[in-house]
Amino acid sequence: MGKSSEQQTTYVVTARKWRPMIFADIVGQSHITTTLQNAIATKRLSHAYIFSGARGVGKTTAARILSRAINCMHPNGADPDNTCDVCKEITEGRSVHVFEIDGASNRGIEEIRNLREAVRYGPAKGNYKVYIIDEVHMLTKEAFNALLKTLEEPPSYVMFIFATTEIHKVPLTILSRCQRFDFRRISIDEIVSRIRFIAGKELIKIDDEALHIIARRADGSMRDAQSIFDQIVSFCGKNVQTDSIVSMLGIVDYEIFFRVTDSIKAKDIKAGLSLVEEIINRGYDIREFLNGLIEHLRHILVAQVTDSAAMIELSDVYRARYQSIKGSFDDNDLLRLIKIAADTETAIRWTQQPRLKLEVGLINMIKIDSSVDISSLIGTIEEIQKNITGGIPDSQLRLNRSEGMDSAKPPIKGSVKASPPTLAPHQVVQIQQPPPDLRSATQLNEAPQYTPPADPSKRWSILVEEALRERVAVGMMLNQTSLLEAEENRLCIGCPDDFHLNELNMKKTRLYLQELAQRIYGAKMQLETIISSRREQKSPPQSQETNHHTLQQHPLVQTLMREFGAKPINR
Repeated sequence: MGKSSEQQTTYVVTARKWRPMIFADIVGQSHITTTLQNAIATKRLSHAYIFSGARGVGKTTAARILSRAINCMHPNGADPDNTCDVCKEITEGRSVHVFEIDGASNRGIEEIRNLREAVRYGPAKGNYKVYIIDEVHMLTKEAFNALLKTLEEPPSYVMFIFATTEIHKVPLTILSRCQRFDFRRISIDEIVSRIRFIAGKELIKIDDEALHIIARRADGSMRDAQSIFDQIVSFCGKNVQTDSIVSMLGIVDYEIFFRVTDSIKAKDIKAGLSLVEEIINRGYDIREFLNGLIEHLRHILVAQVTDSAAMIELSDVYRARYQSIKGSFDDNDLLRLIKIAADTETAIRWTQQPRLKLEVGLINMIKIDSSVDISSLIGTIEEIQKNITGGIPDSQLRLNRSEGMDSAKPPIKGSVKASPPTLAPHQVVQIQQPPPDLRSATQLNEAPQYTPPADPSKRWSILVEEALRERVAVGMMLNQTSLLEAEENRLCIGCPDDFHLNELNMKKTRLYLQELAQRIYGAKMQLETIISSRREQKSPPQSQETNHHTLQQHPLVQTLMREFGAKPINR
């Protein structure tokens, strides 16, 4: 009974028992330990340091090693020997010259005033008085201000070491007086290596998969990894099995994620709903499952994009498995699946029916259509449109429709109103094509011969449509006007009110319309604008409506309208 009680009292958790005692033992922070060792060796020590970083990455440990190294009676190079009286006192927390202060519970101005009084007295043993203030960002504004003067010009035997997980809360006036060191998160491989070392010293058998589970769960914190290791050893004993870890920590088995992607690939909704039932029955956290699924999809994407599994932080067994299934999905499909999973995880936070959200999200992933490259899709649609129109260019079709109108009707009685496009100007990209007569002249590398057509008014609709394509504002203005009179070298445009009249008479607009009219009519045209209310609507030919209807019924166009919300443009 007495022996058991003695063993219970002497037990020390792994995080304390295996706390690094020299700089070389600190894992994953070589950029900091090397700098501190060089500063000690060359006697270029600063009076104030600030260590920032996530929890459990070695900030306080580095501060303690530094305080021992600068006070050690028999230093081993830049490291403390950890055997002299000074090192033992600091390690055991009974040194009267190294003070560890909790910034959360000693955050007021009175505590800082007491500290300012205490720094006046030099050390009786050792070289420095060291003040280690943990979570220094918790100090009040007044406490920081009271510390400024002492921090800037302390006695030569005083050193301040601040540690914080929230560096952005520390005032710039404090940061500017300190040497700042940023501790990085510890990688999975470094955590695995350290836990394997500790397990070997403790005579505990543990496989690589279990080590990787611990490392991923620790999320970059060595202290968290050591705490999880203690918990697992208490549950499993000296022989740690992966299945036991998964059961104890409630971690979703990776086999389930592979089954999810198999269901998506097979379009098997029944299998997907069965997986949801299994996840609920096993008591898995749904959000943790979705986060694991996102990571699983990311592993597949990384494996096939990089053609390697080196960037996947898992055991070699799973790396080989991801390497074998690469190419099962298109890259765009994987990105869409990741987005659906992320949206589902966000939706579950605010719902009282998480199972329903999970089922809907998984069904959406299973029913997702394969991605289609938009450029190839547009090219296919253009080919379809060309086949429908018999290979005739769009500009030629418009000209033919214009010339096919009833020529017996006087041109001064009507106007053609082009329907405005439903897209913004920067969303529509059109290739400007000159009229047929100008193209033929250009192709022959000869100067075009401008010959006015017999009936110039028939090209007015083309002029309005081209203005809508090139300059929407001007086209919309012309859309509200009417062509009152058309002669060989003169166009008379009727405006409904003074606003339209003034806009069309602006210098830039008028120059553009004259240039556009010359391109459309093939000759320089004189433009006259007057106020007139005479207008007439003309519907597009039936053949155009039939072509548009036929094009909209094509499966590719239907896919665009369903997936991307595309809408037809009436022209």
